[in-house]
Amino acid sequence: MADIKFEIVEHIGVLSESAKGWTKELNVISWNGKEPKYDLRDWAPNKEKMGKGITLSNDEFEALKNLIKNSI
Repeated sequence: MADIKFEIVEHIGVLSESAKGWTKELNVISWNGKEPKYDLRDWAPNKEKMGKGITLSNDEFEALKNLIKNSI
């Protein structure tokens, strides 16, 4: 499997932290040098490992914000 390269362009915040120190974070990440996207996933301390997550384009992120806003 090819190495996955990423750059955290903007750290938006931490949603939660597990007893083992993993954090669920919302960031803006450039994957393999491509256009940055919103990214929600679990990260090990020091970012040495990551869990499965979801990436969203700007349009998808705005749609998600609207869905949340309208459901409250």
